[in-house]
Amino acid sequence: MLVVGVASRDLVADDPRGWRLGGAATYCSLTAARLGLRVGCVVGVDRSASTADELDLLEAAGVDLRRVELERGPVFENIEVDGHRRQRWLSKSDLIPLAALPDEWKTARARLIVPVAGELGDEWAWAVTGGAGGAECFVGVGWQGMIREFAADGWVERVPPSRSQLLDAASLIVASLDDIEGATNLTRLRELAPRASIVLTAGAGGGVALGEGVVRRYHAIPAVDLIDATGAGDVFLAALTAAWLFTGQIATPAALRFAAAAASCSVEGAGLAAVPTRAQVAARLR
Repeated sequence: MLVVGVASRDLVADDPRGWRLGGAATYCSLTAARLGLRVGCVVGVDRSASTADELDLLEAAGVDLRRVELERGPVFENIEVDGHRRQRWLSKSDLIPLAALPDEWKTARARLIVPVAGELGDEWAWAVTGGAGGAECFVGVGWQGMIREFAADGWVERVPPSRSQLLDAASLIVASLDDIEGATNLTRLRELAPRASIVLTAGAGGGVALGEGVVRRYHAIPAVDLIDATGAGDVFLAALTAAWLFTGQIATPAALRFAAAAASCSVEGAGLAAVPTRAQVAARLR
């Protein structure tokens, strides 16, 4: 599996650095590796993030990590407002160049493109439309970084989703309902990504999967103890992708339950250390 995106730094009070490493690319990569997959990750990092201890977790799990050093990487402050997460930004991100993608990874069967701060330019559409050695190619997209903007007042704001080459190529798209503008209806979302299964997550409220003429609701699996929900949606996306690699099917009821179990485990600790193993997910399903 190929994963591409930038590592973010999220401000926290319980870490001596004042921040904790995050970003969809780190969560997706570690999840996939701990579920037993072979993973290569192209990750953009600023100077502080490049030496973060959390990256050691990825490599210890077997992730082949290719760091792309950036002058600027995203820095966020996550704030709970009326039960929903809002973000303030302290730093934006430079672009990750397409040249950072190793030639030997261009035939990966599964590719997760997970921007969080506009770090993947239009040229990255090529990376997901290229061949996969004659095998079926799966393209998963984390929609969050494509449907928000860094407003001048310091808040991260939602923007209406729009059509793109990346969405045209997608097999699976995952986003939180908090990231989708309330006026955007399900029919409009299907029009933007006609080939993809779209899953909209709602935390403890479960979520909904949109397929070809099918709207399937799924239930969340309760966590034993909710500590930190950051990254749960990324864990969910990576687990759904793993389910496709295991079964060849996208967003089936069994796959959604598997992903919900992985996300449930991930919120029971802080940061990347809480990303579950395959054995932990199996235990949660039982």
